[in-house]
Amino acid sequence: MTGITQDMQGNVCVVTGAARGLGRCISETLAQAGAAQVYACDIDMAPAESWLGGYDNVSAITLNVCDSNALSRLSARLLEEQGRLDVLVNNAGITRDALLGKMTEADWDSVLDVNLKGVFLMTRAMLPLMQIHQSGSIVSISSIVGTDGNIGQSNYAASKGGIISMTRGWAKELVRGGAQIRANCIAPGFINTEMTQAVPQKVLDKMTARIPLGHLGEPTDIAEGVLFLASQRARYITGQVLKIDGGLVL
Repeated sequence: MTGITQDMQGNVCVVTGAARGLGRCISETLAQAGAAQVYACDIDMAPAESWLGGYDNVSAITLNVCDSNALSRLSARLLEEQGRLDVLVNNAGITRDALLGKMTEADWDSVLDVNLKGVFLMTRAMLPLMQIHQSGSIVSISSIVGTDGNIGQSNYAASKGGIISMTRGWAKELVRGGAQIRANCIAPGFINTEMTQAVPQKVLDKMTARIPLGHLGEPTDIAEGVLFLASQRARYITGQVLKIDGGLVL
């Protein structure tokens, strides 16, 4: 990571889907930017063992974002240990792709449960910790599929579009009474993660050819966008969708 600032100095952060991929990069970026503590949450934290040891200010939390009881326990722990929450990054998500005629009800339900209901449940559980000081930043990871759709991803598109709609509602709702709780989204394009690395090269070449900048994004591109929206540099930005896609959707 180059050009890291101390924009998170003293902040308490929670990141979901944090064990690997974008979530790992986001967690590391917030930690390197001076966060007092980053609570890195994932349903399976085993993949994080390779990098967690490098940070004194990252705590591993095994967490299912669809488990309301577990979210309540996390909220109680944060209240006891930190007395507040400054930044929530809703990153956890799954895919179950299929053409409409072949998509099962289970495919639909599992993606909507994790990607949309999980964001709702997580934000609802963490909000009281931000309301203690009436300030905070919520950054939710959507997708260009949520803004522009994609073949074979009805469930994913619906979930990611729903995140955007919820976020815009929160941007209006969470500032009542003079609070400074901001809510924004990031919509990544094609990013070089384990998911894209599994794509056949021929398909990957076609994907890349559609990007005006001519290459895939890196996880750091998304993480630095999160860092900006989470920080006071973005103190006058709320209810927005930041597309980080190399110009793919214009």
